[in-house]
Parts: sequence; C-alpha cells; structure tokens
Amino acid sequence: MELENEMISSSSNSSAGSREYKVVMLGAGGVGKSAMTMQFISHRFPDYHDPTIEDAYKTQVRIDDEPAYLDILDTAGQAEFTAMRDQYMRGGEGFIICYSITDRQSFQEAAEFKELIYRVRHTYDIPLVLVGNKIDLEELRQVSTEEGMSLAREYSCSFFETSAALRFYIDDVFHGLVREIRRKESSLPMAEKKMKRKDSLWRKLKGSLKKKKESTT
Repeated sequence: MELENEMISSSSNSSAGSREYKVVMLGAGGVGKSAMTMQFISHRFPDYHDPTIEDAYKTQVRIDDEPAYLDILDTAGQAEFTAMRDQYMRGGEGFIICYSITDRQSFQEAAEFKELIYRVRHTYDIPLVLVGNKIDLEELRQVSTEEGMSLAREYSCSFFETSAALRFYIDDVFHGLVREIRRKESSLPMAEKKMKRKDSLWRKLKGSLKKKKESTT
C-alpha cells in the first residue's frame, strides 16, 4: 500500500482553501477504477492492484480556474465487499460509474448502479459520470460506443470512453464530475448545510475504511 499512502500524504497538505468534493468510484472488479484514480492523481499506471481492496485517495487540482480538493473513495467490485456500498452512496456527492468495454457483464452491472443510488438517496438528481474504460483494447471490445451513449442518455449524465493504461481522457472524467457537482450545488439554496450534514458520515466512512485496512495488514 506504499503508493496509496504516498499519494494521500503528498496532497493532503495542499487542501487549505479548496472546496472538498466527495467522489465515489463504482463498478465491477477489474474494470480499472483504481488505475483511473491513480493516473488522475499521480500520472502512474499501477503494475498490479488487488481488486478486493477498497481505498481512499486525495488530490488538489484546478478546474475552470477554481481550486478543487478531491476526496476519492475507490470501492471494491466483488460481491462480498458490497456491505458498505449503501453508506458510500449516502456519503458521496458525485459518482463515477465504470465498466470495461471488453466486458459486457461489467456494462450490465453499471446499468444497475443508478437505481441502487436512487434506492439509497431517493432522488435521480445525483451528479454522476458514466465511463467505458480500456479503449486501448479495441480489438477485444464487447460493448459499443453507441450502447454507452444510450445508457448515458438514460442516466442524463456525461459519458466518456477512456484508457487508464494510456491515460486517455482521465482528467476529463474527474473534471466533468466536479462541474456536475458545482452545477447542482449552485441550484441548491441550502447547499452548505447539506454538505455539513454529509461531512460527519464521510468521516465515519473513512474511519471504517482505515480500520478495515489496518485489520488486513
């Protein structure tokens, strides 16, 4: 876990004065959620990542000339790690729903996530982005671009096809989600109160994640 700890410590000191955005990565195991996150934060592609590991990452960037501090929860995709998923969905401000274009089953799972979020949040007006990853493996494609675009229209969200391996369009995904969160926030008169209520839950989630990591090391 050396790489993850390095990324958290190197960026956590630069967060002063930035608005924090609580981002949750959702998707089946092995679709590239962690690789996308690591490429966004450190411009590095991991040689190996255990798909059963849930982890947290932090970074500060500028989006549309405004500072943004991203607190990213990378959820495990395996079925046995879904116990905390409802809590992630309650605490997150925005969601990146990922699938692999080389894995139709992962696309079918991605198609279920908005309903899962609705079940927890009781609203469809949630900032999210749909991502089809692994476009560097075009010869293995099982999900067409048109299918991804159709699902995004159904979700009323932005859609990107990416390559975490080659770092294609990775920044666009995270920047696009922050823009969606800002758009929604600007339309809410009680936005600050809503954010404060979520902070407590988010801290509990991060604490639970830290304890779980410590128990496995």
